[in-house]
Amino acid sequence: MVAESGSRTPVADQMYEVLLSQFMDGIRGAGEPLNIGALSRELNVSPTPLREALARLEHTGLVHREALRGYRVAPMMSLTEVRQLRDARLLLEPHLAAEATARATDAFVDALEETVRDFESTIDHADRETEGFRIYWRSDDKFHRLIAAHAGNPFLENAYTTLAGQIQRFRLFSKLGRTGAKWAAPEHRAILDAIRARDAELATERMREHIEASAGRLLDP
Repeated sequence: MVAESGSRTPVADQMYEVLLSQFMDGIRGAGEPLNIGALSRELNVSPTPLREALARLEHTGLVHREALRGYRVAPMMSLTEVRQLRDARLLLEPHLAAEATARATDAFVDALEETVRDFESTIDHADRETEGFRIYWRSDDKFHRLIAAHAGNPFLENAYTTLAGQIQRFRLFSKLGRTGAKWAAPEHRAILDAIRARDAELATERMREHIEASAGRLLDP
């Protein structure tokens, strides 16, 4: 499972991607134990890079560590957690969208456009094909991270980065076969259009609508 010795990618990074891919593919489900010894034998790698990879995944919110019990895949989000995550996002992301719009450049808009096009390409496939879901998941994550990074406030960006792990958990373990890509893609496009028009007020509103709709698709399916 480990790349050839000529690879420049550290083994811990490889294991991070392997485990993340297994989560995306449903090979390891929510709440499943992650025994380092068993993983070491299965993936033919020493325990040390696995521990490093699991520690990184813990910071994303996709893996939990329990005292005396080790690691396990994060559980499904409860509806209470979905509401709490929505409320936290509403406090932060509309403001980030406004600040990013005020600082928008053509290069920034082009980068957002690329993520939106990737996202749109998954509309008919995200819930049915593994690769479609991978593109959906990564393009959604990149879209929001780009906005946070471009807002120009490293403290707010760090706050979003902390929150982003739980957003990843929401995407990955709360979708229940319904990514909502066909609705979320137009919402991303609407945010992008507002940013492209340099309309900070509209970008704020479109981001707020997107976050509320994203949570609502799970809370009121």
